[in-house]
Amino acid sequence: MATIEECRGALDRLAENLSGADGDLRSAAALDRSLSCRITDLDTTFVGRLAGGRLTDVTAVPGPPPGKAEIRLTMTGDDLLALVGGQLHFARAWASGRVKLEAGLRDLLRLRKLL
Repeated sequence: MATIEECRGALDRLAENLSGADGDLRSAAALDRSLSCRITDLDTTFVGRLAGGRLTDVTAVPGPPPGKAEIRLTMTGDDLLALVGGQLHFARAWASGRVKLEAGLRDLLRLRKLL
């Protein structure tokens, strides 16, 4: 089982990947939206902001998200590590129910380029 520190590191790697993206990927990541990533097996939620192609102000809070973020992810810590590490394909994980993504339709259409 992944630890909170490992999940934090995975989110930091994701932030680095987003900031180094170019072309269509960079434009897809250029949203300005609140973001939450609920790690179910650790009963922890990481909240932050996706803005200008960067993931910023990420903090961990115990339990469920304190508010309703515009983009909401839910998964286990191991799945987060596998997604960021490239061992788990997001679309397959989402289709199988291992990862939940909730966002507005317009955001989903833009985010599909990231997935």
